[in-house]
Amino acid sequence: MRRTRLTGALTAVLTLALMATGCGGAGGDDTGNGSGRSPSTTGPSTTGASAAARDRVEPLADPVAPRLPVTVPSADGRTVTVTSTDRIVPLSGSLNEIVFTLGLGPKVVARDITATFEQAEKLPVVTRAHDVSAESVLSLRPTVVLAEGTTGPAEAIAQIRDAGIPLVVVKPAKALADVGTRIDAVAAALGVPDSGTALRKRTQERIDAVRKGIPAREEKPRVAFLYVRGSAAVYLLGGAESGASSLLEAAGAIDAGKESGLTKDFTPITSEALAKAAPDAILVMSKGLASVGGIDGLVKVPGVAETPAGADRRVVTVDDGVLLNYGPRTDQVLKSLVGQLYGEQR
Repeated sequence: MRRTRLTGALTAVLTLALMATGCGGAGGDDTGNGSGRSPSTTGPSTTGASAAARDRVEPLADPVAPRLPVTVPSADGRTVTVTSTDRIVPLSGSLNEIVFTLGLGPKVVARDITATFEQAEKLPVVTRAHDVSAESVLSLRPTVVLAEGTTGPAEAIAQIRDAGIPLVVVKPAKALADVGTRIDAVAAALGVPDSGTALRKRTQERIDAVRKGIPAREEKPRVAFLYVRGSAAVYLLGGAESGASSLLEAAGAIDAGKESGLTKDFTPITSEALAKAAPDAILVMSKGLASVGGIDGLVKVPGVAETPAGADRRVVTVDDGVLLNYGPRTDQVLKSLVGQLYGEQR
């Protein structure tokens, strides 16, 4: 999910599993994501992207006032005119994060369950696992709603639009290249394009700085992204469309699932698939790792113990609420991956 998020490429079975367990778009649960707390059973692996500090976003130092009205393209092919940003409702954790970082947090009146960073955690929840409550949204009297291409159900989106609320759809993110594009799209829809430019520049500079610190290795580590939810018996191996490939490759690693020939998003974990992927390390979301009982439970998943990663108990964790967001905190995610794969950066 939902990074969301996971991404729009997630299968229907994954979405159903997330809803069954009360999880949010990026794999959270009713306690939220990105809390800065990692499972106590994670063994030798280090903690996720937000564990070293409080789970907060960093708004721009000099945000600008919105210039409205604006008319912008929506990713679903519509054209939308926004006349007010007094009451903003972002329908995903990633979009919440971008809006707050642009400096418009005081105008946000709701959140997705995955938006658990400190500035947003007390806002009412109106979406869970891409399941939008139109009634809850409309009760908050929004002046503009921001949605992902994967937000649904369609009936809820239509109900919000039929009420006359401007609703702008943003393309879901799948790679590092989408970070700046999404920031620009949100900033344009809210009438703050200059803030979007500044945030895009800041974010890219921070990502570039992390990448410069990646140690040179003759042999790149092979990392498999596993999506696991023990309470729902969901055990999936990520492929080329999982959303994690771009991050792993930026961290100087090989996406073991993609490299083994998995061209789609996720496939059920089997001993055969893991043997073919042969990962040196396993990437898993923090709450997913907790749901199977930490590393001790993860290595009991069929096939995991027989991989080099399982034998070495080499597990990399990142908080659910930020791993696949591809937003203003992507540099922190990348730094966490690099630190865990190679040791802390100097």
